[in-house]
Amino acid sequence: MGEARRIDRRAFLTTSAGAAVAAVAWPARAAGAPVRIALTAAAVRDELPLYDRWAAYLERHFGRPVHFVQRKTYHDVLELLRTGDLDFAWVCSYSFTQAWDAGLVDLIAAPVYRGSPTYRSYLIVHNDDAAQRLDDLAGRSFAFTDPDSATGYIIPRAMLRAGGRDPDRFFRRTFFTWDHGQAIEAVAERVADGAAVDSYVWDYLAAKRPQIGRLTRKIGQSEAFGFPPMVARRGIDAALAERFRTALAAMPREADGRRVLDEMMLDGYVEVGSAHYDGVRAAAASAGARADAQPPSAL
Repeated sequence: MGEARRIDRRAFLTTSAGAAVAAVAWPARAAGAPVRIALTAAAVRDELPLYDRWAAYLERHFGRPVHFVQRKTYHDVLELLRTGDLDFAWVCSYSFTQAWDAGLVDLIAAPVYRGSPTYRSYLIVHNDDAAQRLDDLAGRSFAFTDPDSATGYIIPRAMLRAGGRDPDRFFRRTFFTWDHGQAIEAVAERVADGAAVDSYVWDYLAAKRPQIGRLTRKIGQSEAFGFPPMVARRGIDAALAERFRTALAAMPREADGRRVLDEMMLDGYVEVGSAHYDGVRAAAASAGARADAQPPSAL
């Protein structure tokens, strides 16, 4: 592809722990400037050719270049939305509730996966592990993804509290991988005994990389929650936001959009309201979400 036209490779460096991202000073925004869309761990972030095709589809609708931007953490993405250095972002459902409540973002649409704009938290172990349920992981090592992740942190903590367990004492050792794919690999490579991951990411990787399905398995899952949505920075040009909403809605009807959806294993996008994520808010309250995992201040 030559120059980093669609996925801004200036913006990330790969480390053994996952996608760590170098800070970039973006130029001032201008009419006709590239539309910048952030990808977080809510997406399968290492499928670069796929995102190049998605960018090409969106460029046709926007009439402007599209750059996908990656950041290591959800909080990093919220900060870029706050400073105006992003136009849109695909964010985790819990990060969305933080950003919405802080007045940072507006909803664009939620992906539809297997007929519903919902997903779950999967509890996974190595395929050879004897564990059959969450309680079997007491006193063992466990990988979380991000302190602002619903499926990778908030929901499993809520599940432990619902069972009368203290999530801060239940495991012998915990660590963050900052990416759902990295959490799955940590279990596959026996770096962690278990992990909590996004059901969509695990299903996607199990389908695209059969070794994932051979090396890891589910021992439990949560109830359904609102799927990580696409959001717009609050105050963005209304016409630009509507073009994005229209482009996402049109994907199933247009050949190049349908191809991207098929590759992403998604059915399409639908508009939802903030109440679609009330279950995540309730899970965060019951999980005892970290006091220091707060969004940036509102614009």
